[in-house]
Amino acid sequence: VQLQASGGGLVQAGGSLRLSCAAPGTITSVFNSFTLGWYRQTPGKQRELVATKTASFSTIYGDAVKGRFTIFRDNSRKAVSLQMNSLMPNDTAVYYCSAERGATAYWGQGTLVTVSS
Repeated sequence: VQLQASGGGLVQAGGSLRLSCAAPGTITSVFNSFTLGWYRQTPGKQRELVATKTASFSTIYGDAVKGRFTIFRDNSRKAVSLQMNSLMPNDTAVYYCSAERGATAYWGQGTLVTVSS
C-alpha cells in the first residue's frame, strides 16, 4: 500500500488547512479493510495520534485536537483527509497518514504543517 499525502503548508494561528492522502494503486477491497489515520511528529518527540477512522467508520481523536480537527474517509476514492480548524502554533508538526490492519502499518511520506503565531 503506497500512501500519497498532500496539503501541508504555512498558516496563521486560527486558520485552517486540509490534508489529503490517497492510495490510488491499492485494490479497493483491501483499502476498505484498513483503519486509516493521521499522526504527527515534532523533533525529539514520539509520533502522536491525531485521528483514526476504522473500516466501520468508528473514529478516535487525540485529546489535543478534539473539536478542532475532523477526519474523513472516502472509500470510493481510496482516500483519507484531515480538516484542521482553529490551528494553533503547537499544531506545528510533520503529519503522516497511515493505513493499519492488525500488526501491519503503512505510512505516507509526511507533510509539514507550520502554524505561525
